[in-house]
Amino acid sequence: MASIPHVQGGRAGLVASILVTLLLAGCAAFSSDAGMETVRGVATTELRKDALKIDSETAAAASRARVRSLLASTLSADAAAQIALLNNGGLQAAYNELGIAEAAAVEASLPPNPAFSISRLSTPVELDIERRIVGDILALATLPARASIAADRFLQAKLRAAEETLRVAAEARRSYYRAVASRQLVTFLSQASSAAETAAKLARELGETGAMNKLDQAREQAFYVEIATQLAAARQHAASEREALIRSLGLWGSDAAFKLPEMLPALPRRPRSLPAVEVEALRRRVDLQIARIEVDTLAKSYGLTNATRFINLIDVAGVSRTQREAGGARGSGGGVEVELQAPIFDFGEARVRQAGESYMQAVNRLAEKAVNVRSEARDAYRAYRSGYDIAVRYRDQALPLRQTITEETMLRYGAMQIDVFTLLTEARQRLAVNIAAIEAQRDFWLASANLDAAVAGGGVAPAGGAVSPAAMSASVTTALE
Repeated sequence: MASIPHVQGGRAGLVASILVTLLLAGCAAFSSDAGMETVRGVATTELRKDALKIDSETAAAASRARVRSLLASTLSADAAAQIALLNNGGLQAAYNELGIAEAAAVEASLPPNPAFSISRLSTPVELDIERRIVGDILALATLPARASIAADRFLQAKLRAAEETLRVAAEARRSYYRAVASRQLVTFLSQASSAAETAAKLARELGETGAMNKLDQAREQAFYVEIATQLAAARQHAASEREALIRSLGLWGSDAAFKLPEMLPALPRRPRSLPAVEVEALRRRVDLQIARIEVDTLAKSYGLTNATRFINLIDVAGVSRTQREAGGARGSGGGVEVELQAPIFDFGEARVRQAGESYMQAVNRLAEKAVNVRSEARDAYRAYRSGYDIAVRYRDQALPLRQTITEETMLRYGAMQIDVFTLLTEARQRLAVNIAAIEAQRDFWLASANLDAAVAGGGVAPAGGAVSPAAMSASVTTALE
């Protein structure tokens, strides 16, 4: 330890440093909304919805009233997304995480607290009282850089909370479309089961009269058993999809008894046109913005590490001493004491190397994410357009043609040109096409939600349903063979 003698003006300098510290401390403060302005901005721009942090009884009451108002009517996809933003506990936890990040940012931007110490040494011949004020000079010198880095970290936290908001809203929409589609499929399979049961009864009656052989009877019975099994599975699937929607919305108790529509929303008149979907994604993706900030923050951190590589700690101590000797003699003095850690073994090279590798790691991850964002945007838009074309083809071609076939079949049956088995076969085919049309319509709306997530952020999920709709259609097709 090196001791520097007292210099004139030392006490004045010490007082000045304390005043500077106090003034700097007064500059740091918490924001009025805990960083929610970024979250609300993203929710308004990308979702056209309201985001609210519930941190008081007033906010909780307002949120509760809004949720109940939305649940009073038949639930829509927009209402489901808004309820999730107001009522999802996991999202509120993300907003609490944002508050924690703000506290950390404020703490990092504050200058170090000075340490005060008083020591008293007494012997039979003298009394020595020493007063010491210690401040971390390195922390004060690097405060602007650390405050800038802390501000960047807080901005990242804001964007992460916004990304979680987008994810919750997108998942609520996906859960909604799956729940409504599964409900609609149950309706059509119920009709198929009823028709199959009627055909099976007729087959038994005809078999008793000898008008139908055992092979045809077995086929009709097998079809009915298979459709009944599929109906049971579809009902269970519909219940599970409803529960998934309930979890996404954060509902319980009587609120879980909300009403879903009987059918999926109609297809839009024309699909969205996004010729520059990659550019839009690169401009708007929240996770890409987070990765960019990470690179900038590490660049600042690298510069700070490189500048302080040889110094781990510098403390300055303002010392004031009063001494009383035997016989009443007094003496007083003061000075400044500086303590530093000498870089004999650790020259900071490891820290600099680590910072450099961390920076390049962030750069490479940003490059990878940019490539992935472009690909996800292209893929999501292709799936959206393909899903729209397929759903429209079912709506405008397959279903009308099937209706024409059904009408012509009924005319011929009325004219006794075909038998009842041909009529039942046509009914089965019509139901199979309707089921496929529902699945195509559901997949389009899921692809629409995925497109929004691919462009703005929030995570892209598979467009198909969780339970084998393809297997459901395959079972109907197998029964027709």
